[in-house]
Amino acid sequence: MVTELATRAQAFGLIAEGVAAGLSAPWRLYLARGCRYLSLSVGDRTEWNAWRTHLGCPELSVRVYDAGGEIRRSSVAEVVLDGCRISVELVEEVSTDDLDRLLVADPTADPTTVEPEER
Repeated sequence: MVTELATRAQAFGLIAEGVAAGLSAPWRLYLARGCRYLSLSVGDRTEWNAWRTHLGCPELSVRVYDAGGEIRRSSVAEVVLDGCRISVELVEEVSTDDLDRLLVADPTADPTTVEPEER
C-alpha cells in the first residue's frame, strides 16, 4: 500500500514531469487531504489538451453555466491513477456568438460566403 507521503510525492511528481516535458505549469493546483483527488486548473484550451494528453485522461465532460450574467464553459478531463482521481479543468467565458455556433451544422463554414438563396 502506498503511504500518504508517497502518494503526495507521486502526485506532485506527475506535475513536475509535465512541466519538465514542456507543458505550462497549472495556474492552480489542488491536492485533497489523503491524496485521493488532484485538480489542475489551466489557462487555455491548448494547455488543457496538452495536460489531458500527457496524463492520458479518457473521461471528458463539458458544462455550460450562467455565472452572474456571464456564460462560462467548464471543460474537465479526468483519469484515476493509483487510486487518485486527477482532473484537468479549463473555465472559459463564452459569448453568445459561441452559443450560436453550437446551433450551426457546420461551424467551420463562413456564413458570409453562402448565397442568400441558400441561407
